[in-house]
Amino acid sequence: MSKVQRVVSIGAHSLDAELMGGPLLLKYAKQGAHCTCMHVTQGRLEDPNATKEECDAYLKELLDQNQRAAAKLGADTLWLGYVSSNMPTTEVFSDRLEKYFIDEKVDLVITHWRGSMHPRHINTHDAVVRAVKRMRENGSAIKLLYGETFEDLVGFIPQAYIGLEDAEIEQWYSALNEYTVFKGGVNDFPYQQYYPTNLKVRQIESNHSKKCVCYMYASLIENELW
Repeated sequence: MSKVQRVVSIGAHSLDAELMGGPLLLKYAKQGAHCTCMHVTQGRLEDPNATKEECDAYLKELLDQNQRAAAKLGADTLWLGYVSSNMPTTEVFSDRLEKYFIDEKVDLVITHWRGSMHPRHINTHDAVVRAVKRMRENGSAIKLLYGETFEDLVGFIPQAYIGLEDAEIEQWYSALNEYTVFKGGVNDFPYQQYYPTNLKVRQIESNHSKKCVCYMYASLIENELW
């Protein structure tokens, strides 16, 4: 792993940043890097009859889950304040991200691949890429990786495989389990079966000695091989 000091994993919704970037965040945090899970939007109660008090309590609990998950990864957390219904334009969104990256002296960004079933994942990808590309054109060495989630697999090609120690897997899962959705309390997707199985699949296809997560390089931004 290269030496970086400032790492940000950017997810469109809570849990996305931890799923995509969690393994790298915990590794870099152990090397002394400042790591952040950035959440673009927060979820909402699906019940259309929910009261304001119920919605406020739901949001507070979700933000608490953000904090607890990040802490277990050795990171901090930031919600950009957006909800699904008030996403900004790509230009406004990317300008805000670029300023943040510059102010924070970010070395590495991890975010969604564009081949997604979710419009907000695509919006996040586009804004991040625009911001990073502009910084690279202006001489920054900031790097960008796309993380893997089951929702962003259209055209996703694994290019970098990262082996995880058993203790790192346990630390990552402990962070993910801070989320009600990961434990099956929001929808019926089998998170707790899918992601451990995926670690084994990536290990087999990469012929690695350890269970693996994988990442994809931002090939339209990089102008030379690492």
